[in-house]
Amino acid sequence: MPEESYRTLKPVEPFSLFSAKDITLFQAGTHPRLYEKFGSHPITYEGAEGTYFAVWAPGAAFVSVMGDFNEWDHYSHTLLPRWDNSGIWEGFVKEVTKGTRYKYFIRSNNGEELQKGDPYAWHWEQRPQTASITWDLEYDWSDKQWMQQRNEHNDLHSPFSVYEVHLGSWRRPDPSNHEIFYSYTEITAKLVPYVKEMGFTHVELMPIMEHPFDGSWGYQLTGYYAPTSRYGTPQEFMSMVEAFHQEGIGVILDWVPSHFPYDAHGLYRFDGSHAYEYADMRKGYHPDWNSYIFNYARNEVRSFLLSNAIYWLDKYHIDGLRVDAVASMIHLNYSRKQGAWEPNEKGGAENLEAISFLKNLNETIYTLFPDVQTIAEESTSFYGVSRPTFLGGLGFGMKWMMGWMNDTLDYFKKDPLHRKWHQDQLTFSIAYAFSENFMLPLSHDEVVHGKSPLIYKMPGDDWQKFANLRLLYGYMFTHPGTKLLFMGDEFGQTQEWNYKTELGWHLLHHPTHQGLQEYVKALNKLYTTAPALYKRQFEPETFEWMNVTDYDNSVLAYFRTNEHASETLLVVLNMTPIAREDYHIGLPEQSSWEEVLNSDDARFHGSGVVNTGTLHTTAAIWNGKPHLLRLRLPPLGATILKRTIPAPSKKA
Repeated sequence: MPEESYRTLKPVEPFSLFSAKDITLFQAGTHPRLYEKFGSHPITYEGAEGTYFAVWAPGAAFVSVMGDFNEWDHYSHTLLPRWDNSGIWEGFVKEVTKGTRYKYFIRSNNGEELQKGDPYAWHWEQRPQTASITWDLEYDWSDKQWMQQRNEHNDLHSPFSVYEVHLGSWRRPDPSNHEIFYSYTEITAKLVPYVKEMGFTHVELMPIMEHPFDGSWGYQLTGYYAPTSRYGTPQEFMSMVEAFHQEGIGVILDWVPSHFPYDAHGLYRFDGSHAYEYADMRKGYHPDWNSYIFNYARNEVRSFLLSNAIYWLDKYHIDGLRVDAVASMIHLNYSRKQGAWEPNEKGGAENLEAISFLKNLNETIYTLFPDVQTIAEESTSFYGVSRPTFLGGLGFGMKWMMGWMNDTLDYFKKDPLHRKWHQDQLTFSIAYAFSENFMLPLSHDEVVHGKSPLIYKMPGDDWQKFANLRLLYGYMFTHPGTKLLFMGDEFGQTQEWNYKTELGWHLLHHPTHQGLQEYVKALNKLYTTAPALYKRQFEPETFEWMNVTDYDNSVLAYFRTNEHASETLLVVLNMTPIAREDYHIGLPEQSSWEEVLNSDDARFHGSGVVNTGTLHTTAAIWNGKPHLLRLRLPPLGATILKRTIPAPSKKA
């Protein structure tokens, strides 16, 4: 220790926010609110204003807090280790107020010296600077009505149409300058009315937690408890959430408990030891993302992650968490070659510790916040991801239907001439559609890394590309399950998503893109007002094939039903560019129908092959059914009809 530091030593007051129960829960891996204990907390202690600091560094021999208040001296403000061997260092520092930059100086047991940001900090410097900032979470919320009624919006029997957004590239002040962003306040003024106008029920924000590198899109986090300062303060982000709520729109956060980067100021080797990550790199290192994996066997780490999930629901009124990369968490052999992973104690490839953590995570969330949803990005056939833990499941509310996404996009890429040979790619999803509570995702992952934007995945000329994409969306919005669409897909973005610039809003000067956008609006309106599409969206009784064998014409037809027959929808998909006049569909009973949406409608820039008026079945056996309905099928079109009053029986 330098001699000068001895002369300026300012002992830290021995104050603690931890009770014995807090320590017990922390060490048991079940503490749900560590953000009230760890980190920096501006308080008044014995009449003096200052800040209480607490950090977990079990492998440290010495810990101090340094910052603007002591000219970043490593030794002048030493934190004190707790007597209970919990690995917690803490203390009260006078005259440190809100807005002060700080870090922890840590000397490990092996003599290594480290400078770390606060894992529990509520606010951070703007990158490339890396200091934590003392802050508070005071905010006068004005979303009481939403919070009291959000169970109606977030219930599994309610519509979920999610608009996935990357805040930094949805719009930009200067599209050519990737260093400048709109603030939370500025984004709110533009994004909230747009999401409302488009009819989405929820917005999902790609990770907004603090991260050092823009190119990680937010998936390499260093500040798990802080909204990124790129766009403003915690309170400004709270105001954004509140604005969505005031318009009846739920907010879902992308949450990353699977891995973290190796930045020097972050969690990796936090105290010179593997405090947060597995020490065995066969479990602790992620080869795909060059990052490190949380040690789910360590209870203090489990408490860190559990508290973080609760934090966003509690302090920011968040309505749901989409949990990233669940498959990588629960499989030891995920993206690893033979010999590069070690089986669990039972000889299997499951990460039993991660599975246990996820079960406890979901149990805790739904106990404390029964009106929110957790959604798993999980790409395997692992049993019961969205089934209750008491039935052996992981306990998530929903699971991304990655199989549906892959099969659907692969099918739609094919030339319509060849689709009749691949119809099973679409029909197969119904065989397992009700094995989980599925969300159908067309996410950011499908429009990056050379995969091309959705519009250019579609075959044919320009008109056919847009017709195909409208047809795909019609199929998506009438298929069982909730929906997710990435920003730009709603109007046919023509470039792959690039986080450095904004979406191609200029495209909306063209009628083709305008028409697609109007069609997505219409689909959202239909989905959110037709109980047959959402009320029992995870129950197999709500879906029935009416035509699944017309391979030659590449036509599919199915019912979506609810308790009331009058709410039944008939969906007919024509996967070829050939319009079909007087197409016959066999139906089980006498009925009448009116077209409620047609993807080929002229207002969507279609060719106008629509059905008008009320259509009645006639008594005639067709395709094994006693009644038939005659329709006009648009080219590359989705026709959606709603049942009306029964019609008098007629003979064919």
